[in-house]
Amino acid sequence: MENVRAEIIIDGLVQGVGFRYFVFRNATKLGLKGYTQNLFTGEVLTVAEGPKYLIDELYEVIKIGPRSASVKKHSINYSQYKNEFTSFEIKY
Repeated sequence: MENVRAEIIIDGLVQGVGFRYFVFRNATKLGLKGYTQNLFTGEVLTVAEGPKYLIDELYEVIKIGPRSASVKKHSINYSQYKNEFTSFEIKY
Protein backbone atom coordinates (compact mmCIF):
# COMPACT_ATOMS: atom_id res chain seq x y z
CA MET A 1 0.00 0.00 0.00
CA GLU A 2 2.10 2.85 -1.34
CA ASN A 3 1.43 6.34 0.03
CA VAL A 4 1.60 9.15 -2.51
CA ARG A 5 0.80 12.81 -2.86
CA ALA A 6 -1.49 13.99 -5.65
CA GLU A 7 -2.37 17.38 -7.03
CA ILE A 8 -5.77 17.36 -8.71
CA ILE A 9 -7.07 20.25 -10.83
CA ILE A 10 -10.74 20.38 -11.78
CA ASP A 11 -12.04 22.95 -14.27
CA GLY A 12 -15.53 23.88 -15.42
CA LEU A 13 -18.50 25.12 -13.41
CA VAL A 14 -16.89 24.16 -10.10
CA GLN A 15 -16.96 27.32 -7.98
CA GLY A 16 -20.05 28.49 -6.12
CA VAL A 17 -21.72 25.09 -6.42
CA GLY A 18 -20.48 23.32 -3.26
CA PHE A 19 -17.63 21.56 -5.03
CA ARG A 20 -15.05 22.01 -2.24
CA TYR A 21 -17.52 20.63 0.32
CA PHE A 22 -18.14 17.66 -1.97
CA VAL A 23 -14.38 17.02 -2.17
CA PHE A 24 -14.03 17.46 1.59
CA ARG A 25 -16.78 14.92 2.39
CA ASN A 26 -15.36 12.33 0.00
CA ALA A 27 -11.72 12.79 1.03
CA THR A 28 -12.61 12.64 4.72
CA LYS A 29 -14.69 9.50 4.17
CA LEU A 30 -11.66 7.87 2.53
CA GLY A 31 -9.33 8.96 5.34
CA LEU A 32 -7.14 11.11 3.10
CA LYS A 33 -5.22 14.14 4.30
CA GLY A 34 -4.64 17.45 2.52
CA TYR A 35 -6.82 20.32 1.35
CA THR A 36 -9.02 21.68 -1.40
CA GLN A 37 -9.31 25.31 -2.49
CA ASN A 38 -10.67 27.57 -5.21
CA LEU A 39 -8.10 29.09 -7.55
CA PHE A 40 -8.33 32.56 -9.08
CA THR A 41 -8.48 30.87 -12.50
CA GLY A 42 -11.92 29.41 -11.69
CA GLU A 43 -10.52 25.94 -11.09
CA VAL A 44 -10.53 23.89 -7.90
CA LEU A 45 -7.22 22.51 -6.61
CA THR A 46 -7.10 19.47 -4.36
CA VAL A 47 -3.87 18.25 -2.76
CA ALA A 48 -4.27 14.85 -1.14
CA GLU A 49 -1.94 12.41 0.56
CA GLY A 50 -2.57 8.77 1.35
CA PRO A 51 -2.66 5.34 -0.27
CA LYS A 52 -2.62 5.64 -4.06
CA TYR A 53 -5.69 3.44 -4.52
CA LEU A 54 -7.73 5.74 -2.24
CA ILE A 55 -6.53 8.86 -4.04
CA ASP A 56 -7.51 7.20 -7.32
CA GLU A 57 -10.95 6.51 -5.82
CA LEU A 58 -11.29 10.17 -4.82
CA TYR A 59 -10.23 11.28 -8.30
CA GLU A 60 -12.87 9.08 -9.95
CA VAL A 61 -15.58 10.70 -7.83
CA ILE A 62 -14.49 14.33 -8.07
CA LYS A 63 -13.84 14.33 -11.79
CA ILE A 64 -17.61 13.87 -12.05
CA GLY A 65 -18.46 16.19 -9.15
CA PRO A 66 -21.77 16.95 -7.46
CA ARG A 67 -24.95 17.40 -9.52
CA SER A 68 -24.69 21.18 -9.30
CA ALA A 69 -21.25 21.18 -10.95
CA SER A 70 -20.19 20.71 -14.54
CA VAL A 71 -16.64 19.37 -14.87
CA LYS A 72 -15.06 20.16 -18.24
CA LYS A 73 -11.41 19.24 -17.62
CA HIS A 74 -9.50 17.39 -14.94
CA SER A 75 -5.93 16.32 -14.29
CA ILE A 76 -3.97 14.50 -11.62
CA ASN A 77 -0.24 14.62 -10.95
CA TYR A 78 1.43 12.30 -8.46
CA SER A 79 4.52 13.10 -6.46
CA GLN A 80 6.42 11.83 -3.46
CA TYR A 81 4.51 11.44 -0.20
CA LYS A 82 5.54 14.17 2.26
CA ASN A 83 3.35 13.36 5.29
CA GLU A 84 2.67 17.10 5.48
CA PHE A 85 -0.95 17.09 6.70
CA THR A 86 -2.76 15.92 9.83
CA SER A 87 -6.31 16.17 8.40
CA PHE A 88 -8.24 17.21 5.31
CA GLU A 89 -9.48 20.79 5.14
CA ILE A 90 -11.10 23.40 2.95
CA LYS A 91 -8.90 26.44 2.33
CA TYR A 92 -10.57 29.80 1.80
